[in-house]
Amino acid sequence: MQVIYLKNMCIGDKLEIQCYKHNKKIHRAWSEATLLDIQKDYLVFGNNKTLVTESEGTTWRTKEPAIMYFFRNKWYNVIAQMKKDGIYYYCNIATPFIIEDNTIKYIDYDLDLRIFPKGDYKILDRLEYEYHKKKMNYSDDLDKVINNELNELIEEYNNRAIMFDERKNKEYLEIYNKLKKESENSNFI
Repeated sequence: MQVIYLKNMCIGDKLEIQCYKHNKKIHRAWSEATLLDIQKDYLVFGNNKTLVTESEGTTWRTKEPAIMYFFRNKWYNVIAQMKKDGIYYYCNIATPFIIEDNTIKYIDYDLDLRIFPKGDYKILDRLEYEYHKKKMNYSDDLDKVINNELNELIEEYNNRAIMFDERKNKEYLEIYNKLKKESENSNFI
């Protein structure tokens, strides 16, 4: 498997996203994410009204703009959902990403952290995690990593890490909207 990270990537590039489960079966795919920023340890993408395909083939579209952080060495990714009543964060406990065939790929480990605009949060999908842990035979080491990363993610939120900075996410949204407009204008030339 050839893994590419930052090589030949440019702001404005459009990639797909594929989420897998531990058994290597695809769980969900997003048709598009636009690269907004390249940092040493993470990439930032944006999308809006993006087509999502579930493993069984059903499709739907996202409802609002989203700013997505994919980390090179952290076992989670963060989606800032830019809703009218504020920013909601949906954080997936997942492997660090890889990029292969113009696609961001990662393995999702069920546990999610949902953060609401007023600052409260909730850990989601504990039962799904326990079910898949047994069904797919997660090792004790993997279980430890997943739970440690969930705790680190909560700590990052409490410390207001960059991905939870409202001002920064609004800046990224402006970049996304500008790139989208430029792309639409270039299609008419």
